[in-house]
Amino acid sequence: MKIGVAQLSDNPSTASPVKRCIRSFIRRDSRLTRGQQNAIDQGWDCFGLNVEDNIFIPEQTFSGHAPVILEIGFGNGESLAEMACQYPHYNFIGIDTHKPGVGHLLIEINRLGLENLRVYHADALIVLKECIRNGSISGIHIFFPDPWQKRRHHKRRLINHSFLLELSAKLMPGGYLFIATDWADYAQSINSLLHSGTLPLQSVNLDHPSAVPIPERPQTRFESRGLLRGHSIHEFRYRKQ
Repeated sequence: MKIGVAQLSDNPSTASPVKRCIRSFIRRDSRLTRGQQNAIDQGWDCFGLNVEDNIFIPEQTFSGHAPVILEIGFGNGESLAEMACQYPHYNFIGIDTHKPGVGHLLIEINRLGLENLRVYHADALIVLKECIRNGSISGIHIFFPDPWQKRRHHKRRLINHSFLLELSAKLMPGGYLFIATDWADYAQSINSLLHSGTLPLQSVNLDHPSAVPIPERPQTRFESRGLLRGHSIHEFRYRKQ
C-alpha cells in the first residue's frame, strides 16, 4: 500500500497507545517544502518505517546481515545520511518527530542513492517499546538532544535514568551508546547517570571496546551553532557489558 504525506502521523506521540507523561520534544514543524513533500510521497514506501507494523526485523528490511545503528533525533538528517554513505557496511535507522526533517532526509537518501538507511517519523520512546527487540541493536546515537536550558524544563530532557535503561535493553551485548552534547550542565547530568553504577554500561576504551567499531561522527548543524557560541563538545561512548 502506498504511504504518502497524508498517512504520516500528524502527531507522532499519539500514533500508539503507549503513554508518556512528559515529552522530551514539542512540535516545531515548519511548513513542508514542495521538495520535502515530494520526497515523502515518492520515498516513504521504500525508506519509511511505521510503528503500526510492530516489531522491526532487519533481515526483512535490509539486504544482507550488518550491524544496525539507531540514531534518535537526526534533525535535518544530513549528518545521518553522510554517515550512512561513509559506512555502507552498517545499516542505519533514524527516528525523529520533525516532519520537514524526515522529508529532507529522504531527499538526501535519494540524492546519495542510499540503501542502508530507514526512517521512523515517531516518538523514539514508542518506537523503542513497540518496534525494537531487546538485544537487537549494535549501536545507538544521540547527537545534541534538546538541552531544555531552563531549570524548570530539565524534566523534559530526553536522557534520564529510565531512558538509559530502555536503551541498554535494546543493545546487544558489547553494543555501544554514543552521546554528544554541547551543554555543560546536560553533560554533567549525563555523566552522573552513566557513572551511577545502576546501568549495564561501561566506558569504551582499549580494555573494554564495543563489539562494533564506533563510526566517526560528522559535524551536525546543531554542533556548528554551539561551537559558534563558544560551547565545548562533550562526548560519551559506552558499551553494554
